[in-house]
Amino acid sequence: MITCDGGRCTVEGPLTLENIVAVLEESQRELPAAEQVVVDLGGVTEVDSSAVSLLLEWRRAALRDKRKLEFANLPDNLKSLAQLYGVTELLDGK
Repeated sequence: MITCDGGRCTVEGPLTLENIVAVLEESQRELPAAEQVVVDLGGVTEVDSSAVSLLLEWRRAALRDKRKLEFANLPDNLKSLAQLYGVTELLDGK
């Protein structure tokens, strides 16, 4: 689901309540401790509100560790959820 090459990581498949805990655990192992990380979400196939929570958790962890985290290729349905919850700027920020 998550593959990383240097400071760029790709997420593929669903990000839903059914698998979000497993994805979070995988991300804790896979996301690099690089100063700057780009997470490409172009391969995400399905989302629900838990996907927004996951991205916000990744953002909090990056801020805590003083790293820059950028999200790329957010699916339209994920953008819509972020807008609905009023957190678009948190996912757009670098």
